[in-house]
Amino acid sequence: MEELILKGKKVKEAAYILSNISTNEKNKALNEMSKALLENAREIIAANKIDIENAKNKGTSEAIIDRLLLNEDRIKGMSGGLTQVAGLEDPVGEVSSIVTRPNGLQIGKKRVPLGAIGIIYEARPNVTCDAVGLCLKSGNATILRGGSEAINSNKKIVQVLKKALEKTQLPVDCIQLIEDTSRETVKNMMKLNEYIDVLIPRGGAGLIKSVIENATVPVIETGTGNCHVYVDKNSDLEMAKQIVINAKTTRPAVCNSEEKLLIQEDVAKEFITVIVDELRQRKVEVRGDNKSIEIVNDIILANEEDYYKEYLDYIICIKVVKDIDEAITHINKYGSGHSEAIVTNDYQNAQKFHQQVDAAAVYVNASTRFTDGEEFGFGAEIGISTQKLHARGPMGLKELTTNKYIIFGNGQIR
Repeated sequence: MEELILKGKKVKEAAYILSNISTNEKNKALNEMSKALLENAREIIAANKIDIENAKNKGTSEAIIDRLLLNEDRIKGMSGGLTQVAGLEDPVGEVSSIVTRPNGLQIGKKRVPLGAIGIIYEARPNVTCDAVGLCLKSGNATILRGGSEAINSNKKIVQVLKKALEKTQLPVDCIQLIEDTSRETVKNMMKLNEYIDVLIPRGGAGLIKSVIENATVPVIETGTGNCHVYVDKNSDLEMAKQIVINAKTTRPAVCNSEEKLLIQEDVAKEFITVIVDELRQRKVEVRGDNKSIEIVNDIILANEEDYYKEYLDYIICIKVVKDIDEAITHINKYGSGHSEAIVTNDYQNAQKFHQQVDAAAVYVNASTRFTDGEEFGFGAEIGISTQKLHARGPMGLKELTTNKYIIFGNGQIR
C-alpha cells in the first residue's frame, strides 16, 4: 500500500504539470522514447525471456505466451507506434462549439486531459508502451499495474521510457509502474480516488469484471471480445473461409479474434465440411451445436457456457442458424459488444446486420481482427471500449480527453 500511495501522489502531481506541456515537447518525448526502445531492445528482450521461461514453467498456453512475447519485430512495432502517435494531431486545447448567448456571454468547449489514468492489464508488455504513449500525447499521466507474468518486461520497458524522458521537459514521474503484483494491491488501486481520475482495465473477462464490481474510481470497460463471424447464404464461401481463418488463427489470444462462427443452414453442409478441416490443420479445437455435429460427427458438443465464453485460445464454436434474424438475435444475446462480422453478397442483409447488431465495431466482408487503434488510424489504442458512455470502440487520443466549458464575458451578472 505504501508503494501505491507514494506513486499515486507522484502521478497526480505530474498530471497537472503534463496537462500544460506544449505539443512540441510531448512529441519530442515520444520520439525520444521511440528511439530508446530500439537502442535498448536487447535488454528488453533479455528481461522478456525471463518472463517467457517462467510462463512455460507454469504450463501457460501457447496463445498466452504469444501475447507475452517480445522480439525485435515487436519492439520495432512498439517504437513505430510511438512515432506514429507523435505524428497525430494533439486533441488537447481544441476549442469547439463557441456560441454567443443573448446576454453576450460566449460559451465554448475546450478539450482537456482526463488527468491521472490507471491501467490494469495482464500478460501483454506492449500495452505498457502503448498506454504511456497515448496518455502522454493526450496530456495524461499514467500509473500502470501489469500482471505478474510480464513484470520483468514491464520494469525494463518503464525504465527505458523514463530514462528517455530525462532528455525532455516532461516530468519523469508522469510514468509510474506498480511493481507489487499482488491482488491486494490491485484492490487498493481500484479505490485510489484521491490520486487516480479513471481506471482502464485491459485483459480477460475475469479481470474486467473484478474491476467493474470493486472499483470506486470511475472505470472505462474495455477488452472482452466474444466476437462472431456470420456466414450468410448469399456469400462468397472462399472469401468466408479466408475471413474465418484470419479472424481465428492469426492471434487467437487477442480480444478482436473470432470466437464463434455462425453459418446459415442453406450453406452449412458445404461450408462446415471445408472450414472444420482448415481449422484443424491449424490446430484449432472445434466445438459446435447438434446441427454442426450432424455434418461433421466428431465436432465436440458445445454447451450454453461456450456461447458466452471468450476462449483466447485455439478454440472455436460453430452454430448453424436458420437465417440472419436468428444470427443477429444470437449475437446480441451472447456477444460482448466488441466486434461482429457478416460475410454476404446481399446488400439488404449487410445493411440489416450493420443496423441491428449491437457492438462497437460491425463488419461486412472483413475480419474482426481490424478492430485496432493503429488499423483505424488512431495510432496505438489504449483499449477497445465495449461500453456506451464516454467512449466506444478503439480508444485513441480524443477518447483520453474530456471537455471543459470556457466562458467569456464583459461584466455580465445574473
